[in-house]
Amino acid sequence: MAPGTVAVIGGGVIGSLVARQIVHEHPSGTVLLLDRDAVGSGASRRSAGLHFPRGASERVRRMSAYSQEFYEQLKADRPASPIYPVGMSVLSQGSWDDLAGIYHEPVRRDDAPAALDACGAEVRVPPQTSVWDVRRAHYADVHRLVQTLVTGLRPRVGVREGVRVTALEPDGRGVALALGTGERLTVDRAVLAPGPWLGAPAWADLVAPLGARIKKIVALHIDRPADEADRALVFHDEDAFLLPLAYRGHWLFSYTCQDWDVDPDQVGADLAEADVERARECLSRYAPALALRCTSGRVFCDAYSPSREPIVRALDPDGRVVFAGAANGSGYRLAPAIAAEAVQLLYPGVKDPSVKDPSVKGSLR
Repeated sequence: MAPGTVAVIGGGVIGSLVARQIVHEHPSGTVLLLDRDAVGSGASRRSAGLHFPRGASERVRRMSAYSQEFYEQLKADRPASPIYPVGMSVLSQGSWDDLAGIYHEPVRRDDAPAALDACGAEVRVPPQTSVWDVRRAHYADVHRLVQTLVTGLRPRVGVREGVRVTALEPDGRGVALALGTGERLTVDRAVLAPGPWLGAPAWADLVAPLGARIKKIVALHIDRPADEADRALVFHDEDAFLLPLAYRGHWLFSYTCQDWDVDPDQVGADLAEADVERARECLSRYAPALALRCTSGRVFCDAYSPSREPIVRALDPDGRVVFAGAANGSGYRLAPAIAAEAVQLLYPGVKDPSVKDPSVKGSLR
């Protein structure tokens, strides 16, 4: 299948990395990157950007390892990239077998104290809870990283910002697109990376069989200084974490919100009273002194798959439209691997002989 013209719909971290993967693997093709807003302004703008080697299934662990290597290479190639290594400790009542099946090589701290220091306050280690150190964690300013990536792509990618796709229709010859600007065009293939905008009229019917749902995500900011020496703390049993955002000068507390089936166009960017109360209740179990310092934060949403694994799948019989997303709140962490799977699915068995970029990674399969 010749490269042809590909439209990547969605300019978040997944869409931008799909576009990057295409131009590196298939440089003779033409790529259009379209977003209804500025690139990186959706869920990517509000992402905590935490990456650590974790996965509840073999596929997700493989994807996490792939993405880890990608980001480490990107940081090595471009030291100014807004990617920041961070030490990490995991608190859990689980056994080594439980944790080793999820995290890469966790190391138990047998000398762990009854309390850890974070945000200048004590974080209690509950009874029967162990502390595990996990290596190779980092976090990123995802919004700025996406902008940097797209800036580098512009010489080879047509970037359309503030352009909504109002209709998408695949057939045996290509994919017809209608844009909010009134323009109509036909491309050979399309990758749909819409983040939480699964219900957009242009593709709602195509996406509905995937069974993905939209969940609200809330993170609170803690008004305490953070620097590069601070460690992130993961409360595994609560599915929550404390992250020192040194580049912003404060800490972030993320907990699991259970508000499902929300509309991304209706979820406000401001915190609700219930958001703050639930975050404080969760954090109080470990660090009551910090709970009252959660006075600001960020609100967004993301797509979740039924299997809790990212979805990379053709949406039409001819394989001309590929969906890439539903990353279950781990869009940044798994984006490089999702992009690689999407491009493999878009061009099955095709290798462009002109590719000479050694930074392009191989198959995930």
